[in-house]
Amino acid sequence: MHDVDPLSMFRLDGQVAIVTGASSGLGDRFARVLASVGAKVVLAARRRERLEDLSESLPGSLAVGVDLSIAEDRERLVRETLEHFGRVDVLVNNAGVGHVVAIEDETLDEFRGAMELNVTAIWHLSKLCAESMVAAGSGSIVNIASMLGHVASTPIRQAQYCASKGAVINLTREMAFQWGRKGVRVNTLSPGWFASEMTAGMETDESSQRFVKTNAAIPRMGNADELDGALLLLASRAGGYMTGHSLLVDGGWTAR
Repeated sequence: MHDVDPLSMFRLDGQVAIVTGASSGLGDRFARVLASVGAKVVLAARRRERLEDLSESLPGSLAVGVDLSIAEDRERLVRETLEHFGRVDVLVNNAGVGHVVAIEDETLDEFRGAMELNVTAIWHLSKLCAESMVAAGSGSIVNIASMLGHVASTPIRQAQYCASKGAVINLTREMAFQWGRKGVRVNTLSPGWFASEMTAGMETDESSQRFVKTNAAIPRMGNADELDGALLLLASRAGGYMTGHSLLVDGGWTAR
């Protein structure tokens, strides 16, 4: 009988992974986690100084300052990655935006801006990276959505966020079918309440904590490291038979 080393399945040695929105919060964490299992990480975000600081702590990484709401910047990100590393094995589409505002007070530009970054940029970057992935016959795309792509957010009113994350989840399913027989897997990681720039202040606000404790089966916000396993499962060959899936890590919020 052959020895079994299941942990080796989660390794990404020699692979190249792009992480968008890597300058803070979950994106910063995702980049560190992928690097810890051997990946060469491309760090993408607008705040170049933060990326360079992070890159210094991740040997072999590449920092690329980009505004992912701009098509030319998305194209430049993939071009610089291929010029530097010659390949893309993993794409983590993490960059996103959300605003708390009632629909009647939300502007058309605000809604369109959220859809451009949260949906169109994911479609575009996935399309650009899939070209080299398909040519190589392998690749994994992990789209970061949200549990709020599955359920409504009110009393926290953010229609543009719910709409865009729901679109990402179904876009993921379609990409999975278009590219599955070409060796490329596409899945969605849908977190619940985790500390990030978008949720800043929730962890110390009493009413927010009561809201979480009342509605989640595990009555607390998630810890940053509680997304690590899910990310690695989707990015690595440990999840080699998973595609088109939305993996919820939400403390049971959507189980009702």
